[in-house]
Amino acid sequence: MQERRYKSGQGRTAVSEPASLIMLQFLAWVADRPRSYAETMEAWRSTCPRLSVWEDAIIEGLVRLDNGGGRAVTLTSRGRALLATCSVD
Repeated sequence: MQERRYKSGQGRTAVSEPASLIMLQFLAWVADRPRSYAETMEAWRSTCPRLSVWEDAIIEGLVRLDNGGGRAVTLTSRGRALLATCSVD
């Protein structure tokens, strides 16, 4: 499983943990075809604090929200790299 690195606080402490399956599924879903912000929120928004894949992907720099009229959700180079190193079936 691929490892992620987090940087937190002013001390910039790095903590590694494996990428979750739900995150890999989300990244594969975004990469599959162009997605709008509205479509992404419809499919992936959750009020469950344990299922925060959208927020986690934004915080980790794996996806970005374009400012254009359709507000496209796209993978960043970091998101593409993570997805490329892991196989989601």
